Amino acid sequence: MNMNLNIKKRDERQLEDWLAQDCHGLNFFEIDNSLKDLLTLYLPEDLRQHMTPIYQRLGEIAGNRLDDLARLCDRHAPVLHPRDARGRNRDWIEFHPAYREMEKIGYGDFGIHCMSRKAGVHGWPEKIPPMAKYVFQYLFTQSEFGLMCPISVTDTSAMLLERYGPEVAKDKYLARMQSQDMDEIYMGGQFMTEKIGGSEVANLAVTAREENGEWRLYGDKWFCSCADAEVCLVLARPEGAPEGNSGLAIFAVPRHLDDGERNNYRIVRLKDKMGTKSMASGEIIFDGALCYPFGDVGAKRNPGLRQMMDQVSMSRLSHGVRAAGMMRRCLNEAMVSSKSRDVFGEPIINKPLLRRQLLKLMVPTEQALSMVMHVASILHKAESGDKDAEKLNRILTPLVKFRACRDNVTVATGALEVRGGNGFIEDWVNSRLVRDAHTGLLWEGTSNINALDITTRAIAGVGAHESLAEDLKDRLQDAKNLPGQFAGELSGLVDRAKKFAEEIAASGNETQARQAADALYHVTTATLLATEGEALGKAGGDARRMLLSRLVMDTRLKPHDPLSNSDGRFEIEAGNCLLDDKPVPLDVAADLLRI
Repeated sequence: MNMNLNIKKRDERQLEDWLAQDCHGLNFFEIDNSLKDLLTLYLPEDLRQHMTPIYQRLGEIAGNRLDDLARLCDRHAPVLHPRDARGRNRDWIEFHPAYREMEKIGYGDFGIHCMSRKAGVHGWPEKIPPMAKYVFQYLFTQSEFGLMCPISVTDTSAMLLERYGPEVAKDKYLARMQSQDMDEIYMGGQFMTEKIGGSEVANLAVTAREENGEWRLYGDKWFCSCADAEVCLVLARPEGAPEGNSGLAIFAVPRHLDDGERNNYRIVRLKDKMGTKSMASGEIIFDGALCYPFGDVGAKRNPGLRQMMDQVSMSRLSHGVRAAGMMRRCLNEAMVSSKSRDVFGEPIINKPLLRRQLLKLMVPTEQALSMVMHVASILHKAESGDKDAEKLNRILTPLVKFRACRDNVTVATGALEVRGGNGFIEDWVNSRLVRDAHTGLLWEGTSNINALDITTRAIAGVGAHESLAEDLKDRLQDAKNLPGQFAGELSGLVDRAKKFAEEIAASGNETQARQAADALYHVTTATLLATEGEALGKAGGDARRMLLSRLVMDTRLKPHDPLSNSDGRFEIEAGNCLLDDKPVPLDVAADLLRI
């Protein structure tokens, strides 16, 4: 992490100079050596060269203007105006001007919502592949988490509309949902949750009726993020359709009708949320709103939930990316704070216990970055027709959503503690990072839901764990420069994790589903870190990810006696390398792994 901190000598400081510095003003791309290294592995060289200047530009904006705007928006939440001056139900949401400027950055300037849906964004002749697109989300989220929900939802709503929507809705809305012109863009929303059903969507009760050849929606939606979207996709049950999941269908619902009048639904309240305060989430009442069905729907089995799961999968990956970005910001804040905060005569980064704490923030941060780059590359192969990649994607996506979002909470809290009491004050970014981090535990399925998806569907249903283990062992086999004993031990842990997860899935023991998901996530990331470090070191670069792999193994995949007094030699030596900006040569990393 290269950063130029202006730390004054002790005898030159004013009182305010004794407060720890923060990351504001830095270029979030330029200081992220881990990301820049991994781009050489995961992006084709021509794409990497093309995108790097654009990433640099976003990194500069994220560390400066976007960071300022995000702080403003966190203090000035959206306001719902239910009626106009004449008392008509013409509800509209008032946003702070800073939010509109953030929208222009995300949608207009960088086209994050459309770069993988149409060719030509940022001058790239084809659609930008996922592993390049998600870098934009990763950098943007380091300053602003809330707006990434509307950006991601617009992306996935356009995807669903293009794949499954009726031609009339495509003709009306698709081009505008993929536009970067802020005067014509249609932003998307997806309204699923109801009072009667959140994770259990089979209970959804909003009803669609066919009236005079048109479909109309009736009922309440309880939690609708992006409440002011111009086009929202709604899961509803056509009148007479069977109960349960099989009766649900998707409908595209415009906010305004062709004549400019408001469609027949109202935003009745905005949610007073713990986090993501910049973005408007609300409650919606449909009272005969015109809508467009996805497919030939009616009083029969409908494909809505299966179609919507395409969005859920993409959104889960996006949440993993957001968690990775937020953890990077938290780690960077902790590193800057520890280098610029003196306690007992020296910077606290020199204190042994604090160094250990920084490692505990670094390891999950690097795990998440490796995981999201890997999953994005697998997604790209799956979207190109690779059936093996489709199977891998089926288990990798809920894995990254499950663990990265959980780790985000721990890392955000740890970074706040490194700053000390100031981290608890809203003048600094840490408290907002803690609040926003909890959102990832809830959206697109809680930890329990994702863990059960892994064990009961991805493993018991399609056997995706077999493909995962085979892929990981192939990667280890190809990494010839890893010490043999280390590679063999890691390969054995892959086998054990696969066997354990399979046993849990076969037994139906739901109480250990999270333990099984943890095991698979940690062996996957330990393998990725090891093989990435080997590849980078072999090319003459930084092999430090090999050391991170060993730390994952030691702390997450091996038994530990809390009452033992080990010397911790590897952790100390590895920490000295990892907390230093200097690259770690391959031979040095390999020697340390032999400790």
